Amino acid sequence: MRIDAILSRFGYCSRREAAQWVKQGRVRVDGVPVRSAAAKADPATVLVDGAPPEFLNGLYVAINKPLGCTCSHREQGNLIYDLLPQRWLARSGGVSTVGRLDKETSGLLLLTDDGAFLHALTSPKRHVPKIYELTTAEPIPESAVALFASGELLLNGETTPCLPAELCITSPCSARLTLHEGRYHQVRRMLAAVGAPVLTLTRIAIGPLTLDELNLASGEWVEINPAVFS
Repeated sequence: MRIDAILSRFGYCSRREAAQWVKQGRVRVDGVPVRSAAAKADPATVLVDGAPPEFLNGLYVAINKPLGCTCSHREQGNLIYDLLPQRWLARSGGVSTVGRLDKETSGLLLLTDDGAFLHALTSPKRHVPKIYELTTAEPIPESAVALFASGELLLNGETTPCLPAELCITSPCSARLTLHEGRYHQVRRMLAAVGAPVLTLTRIAIGPLTLDELNLASGEWVEINPAVFS
């Protein structure tokens, strides 16, 4: 791969700007300064400002999304992308969230620059389980456990019932809910349908990944191995 393409691919600069980076001696291959931005190299042998490029085989990151952040590139206000290093955002193809959490929901969120990975995890055919902890403004009826598990709950405005979901009521106004799909504001709409509007909502797990095991404080991130979802 050409040096200018490497610098652009991993978010350092544009291909047009690469010649200046080379001229300044900021790029080395196998320890030797590069003389031309058109030179070719294996990205694994490149050092930029003394360090190798991040995420050579794709960016796969888990973040503990704080409350008040929006999963959008376009909206105003606090965005989840504001928490990320600028170089990540400048990578070829950009960085996207794998699904979304609404502004008032915190917890585990995945980010990637791999379109195939994103599609695989958000495909309705995959049914990747996601676990949420929630509190409600009113007591959760015991009947909701069987209703959610039945696969017969029809949300307002929809024609297809929700897939079976596992609801574990942990106190009159708190519960843990496992979903196998990702509809718009699904947790909030499901609880509202049984007369228990959600007050607080946190996603604590996606497939085999859990916030507890990742040990992420609010706003922190960590690289993950995408193979755990294979």
